[in-house]
Amino acid sequence: MRSIQPLPSVALAILLTLGAGLPGLRPPIHVKNNIDLMAVTEIKGGQGGHFVTQAYVNSQTIQVLVDTGASAVALSYEDADRVGLRPRLLTYDVGVNTANGATKAARVKLSRVEIDNVRVDNVDALVLPQGALTGTLLGMSFLSRLSSFGSENGTLTLKN
Repeated sequence: MRSIQPLPSVALAILLTLGAGLPGLRPPIHVKNNIDLMAVTEIKGGQGGHFVTQAYVNSQTIQVLVDTGASAVALSYEDADRVGLRPRLLTYDVGVNTANGATKAARVKLSRVEIDNVRVDNVDALVLPQGALTGTLLGMSFLSRLSSFGSENGTLTLKN
């Protein structure tokens, strides 16, 4: 049986240096999942200048109306059900005023809200009772967490 001989210290130093990677001696490392340090998306205004788009909420796609006048993300009962929030089991104890009048909403936390590559995690939101809201409003509890947002020439730009 042969015994393993230790490498001389010079050879060991060369191997360690090569393993650490001298410039040009090692191929570049490619990351599989790109990380956007400055994610930007644009939403074109629709009829009446409203900004309606598709958003991923808790990994499900729903249509949202971006509303800077809404203090929070407000999900319709139906959209809340679609994204797995189980609205029939929520406690509706937060007073809110809607275009249809005063009602009670339920507080929830959305694990992720994403439009194209613009993403915000752990977003505070409200779920409204069935029939109180048609569609979902993407309000300031999402927008205020972005680095910036603004509208120019009928296009809304979101950056994070």
